[in-house]
Amino acid sequence: MQLLLNEVLQKVSNAKTKAQKIKLLQEYNTPALRSVLIANFDESVISMLPDGEVPYKPNDAPEETEHTRLVQEYRKLYLFFKGGASVSQTRRETLFIQLLEGLHKGEAEVLCLMKDKLIGKRWKITRACVEEAFPSIEWGNRS
Repeated sequence: MQLLLNEVLQKVSNAKTKAQKIKLLQEYNTPALRSVLIANFDESVISMLPDGEVPYKPNDAPEETEHTRLVQEYRKLYLFFKGGASVSQTRRETLFIQLLEGLHKGEAEVLCLMKDKLIGKRWKITRACVEEAFPSIEWGNRS
């Protein structure tokens, strides 16, 4: 079974060396993982959502329950960043809350941290590590 994004980030965070972190990032490489890391670490990606706590109800379904998974839903992330889609602010925030409430609570946490660029504060992962793991990522000029 495929790991949830928060589980991947935790594994990477637990790795003792930068080389191990890079190897794990590459091993669990998905478009969803790369999108979340780019949104978090690229300064040119600007969230259109308010900073801070998101007023949503975490999905408390048991682990083995089938949740909507971020690997399926990551394509919607453009809605929440500058230059993404022209929707009203209220609609954007409603869509974000609906997305969070459909995801496993661990993956919802990843998105909440991503929008505020705080993934590196929760898990021991740096932009330098991401850059080495995924040298094809072009940083900057995204908004």
